[in-house]
Formats: sequence, structure tokens, C-alpha cells
Amino acid sequence: MNRPGQWQAVHIYYAANPVPLLLSCVRPLVAELREEGLVDGWFYINYWLEGPHVRLRLKPSSEAAEPEVRRRAEEAIDAFLAERPALYEVDSGFLNEFYNQLFDIEFSADERAGYLDDEGRMNVRPNNSRSWLPYEPEYGKYGGQDGIELAEWHFARSSDLVLEALRTKNLHLRTVLLGTSAQLMMVMSAAFIRDETRLVDFLRRYYEFWHRLFPDTGFITSDEYERKADEVAPELARWFARVRAAEAGDEAPALPAFLAGWAAHCRELRERVTALAEDGRLVFRSWDGTADEPVTDPDEALERLLSPYMHMTNNRLHVTLQDEAYLSHVLGRALRPAPADAGPGR
Repeated sequence: MNRPGQWQAVHIYYAANPVPLLLSCVRPLVAELREEGLVDGWFYINYWLEGPHVRLRLKPSSEAAEPEVRRRAEEAIDAFLAERPALYEVDSGFLNEFYNQLFDIEFSADERAGYLDDEGRMNVRPNNSRSWLPYEPEYGKYGGQDGIELAEWHFARSSDLVLEALRTKNLHLRTVLLGTSAQLMMVMSAAFIRDETRLVDFLRRYYEFWHRLFPDTGFITSDEYERKADEVAPELARWFARVRAAEAGDEAPALPAFLAGWAAHCRELRERVTALAEDGRLVFRSWDGTADEPVTDPDEALERLLSPYMHMTNNRLHVTLQDEAYLSHVLGRALRPAPADAGPGR
């Protein structure tokens, strides 16, 4: 009997812009594995633990395919690292303060201990290296086994979308990157939360969540950022109206092909989340981590999943947490009615 394959996770430690790695190595590797029927699923994320790296996850189509999938991945990754090595070496001391913030957010004191050296700094794996490590799904965050399987299906689409954007758009330009991220956030949030008041409240809480985690960075609160938010709000409001009209089923104005495909995916994702919730098949971990919480209300399930879904797409785009928070801030402002006493220069 040919049993299903198990997810394989390879971490590629590459202390440089990951775009060449993604486009010249990961993209053709995944295309080849798919074409030959060797994988049923895949996705990637960018991460920082033990040094900046890309976490590539591959799901072989069968148990028998696992060795070949690993061999092909190793061959492709090693060839890329030999041809285009990252020249920058991570200085864990310089980055220690930021890493400690991330440690505090994501790991308990006991968990952090295994990643620190004798001087209390994060261990850093060798640059231009790879390691096969266990795949550890976040069941509590995504709603249990059924929720994880749905997330894995969605992450493949998100990864495909971002790689296509990296290939075809000038995402190395900050304005293009943030504009693309804002549009994708608009589409997904509008698909998941159709009531405007609730959507504004969600975006406000999303911003506040990231702002609380990094209170000392000063982002968002500066006058310069507030002025920029005022400048872009009218254009964002027009885009939001267009996205919400498309979501409501209005034929005009149609969305560009890039966003229309994403919108169709987000609607299907919403339907799948709703069905799982109504069937009682989503079980989340409580916010304090002490209990499991079945969620059967579709609206609650959609809000719980919108945050990590949206964040992981931004992660793949390589949008910073500060910029993600800022975008949620200005998107929320764009949806709020202008104050009645606001003059034309506002």
C-alpha cells in the first residue's frame, strides 16, 4: 500500500535578500516536482530564528516519493548556494536586542534557552547552509487538524501568488511593495469581514496588536506617518470601494486580473472556513494557551484566521511588521468617514 507522504521542511539559511533564492531556486524546483507528480502541496515562509532563512515546506505525493523529493530539493538548494552565496554574515550581537524582542513574543523562557549561547545571544547557523528540521504545524492558531489542512491549501496559493508578483512586479521598489501588500490586504479582509464597521474595528485591533508588541519603535505615531496616512486615504478609499463592490458581486468596476484571482481564492477560502466552523471542526487554542476552544460561529472563526492568513502573505512578500501595522492603520482610516469639520486641505 502506497501511504500518503509526510510534510518535509528544509530551512535555507541565506543572509541576503531572499528573492533570488525564491525565483531562481525554489520556484523552478516546485514547478518540476509538481509537473512530475512528486508533491501534493508546498509553501514557504521567511523567518529569523538562528539567522535569516527561508523555510520551505514540501508535501510528497506519497511516502515512496519522500526520498526523491528530498534529493531533488538538496540538489537544487546546494547548486544555488554554490553559485549565488549570500556574502553578508549575521552579527547576532548587533541584532540581539531585536531578536530578544521576537524571542519574548514567540517563545517561553524554557523554549528560548535551547537557542542561546553561553553569553545569552541567539545561536546562528552557518550562512549558505540548509537543514532538514521537523515540520511543526501550529494547530492551536489555525483551528486544529482540519484548520491546518485548510491553511496548508491556502498557503500554497499564497506562495504561488507572491512568487508570481516577485517575478512580474517591481517589488524591490518600496512604494510598489507596500501598494501590492495593501491591495492584497484589502481583498482578503473585505472577503472575510463584509460589515464595514466590523472591518474598521478589526483593522484597528490588528494595528494595535503589532504596535503593542513593538512599542519602542515609534512607527505609526510620528507626525510624518500621520500626514502620509492622510495623503493616501482618499485613493485607498476608492480602491476599497472597488474591492468591496466586486466582493458584493457587482460586475463593474472589475478588479485587475492579479487581484481578481486572489479575490476568487479568498471567497473560496471564506466558504471553507465557514463550513468547518458550522460543522464544529475548528478548535483553537485559547489566547492564554490554557485550553482548547471549539469555534462554531463563522464570523468569529473568520476573524481569528484572517490575522494569521493576512500576516503570512505579508511575510512571504517580505513586508516588515512595522509596515504591516502601518498599512492596517491607513486602511482602517481610509474606511472611516472623514470628520464633519474637516476642511478641503485635510
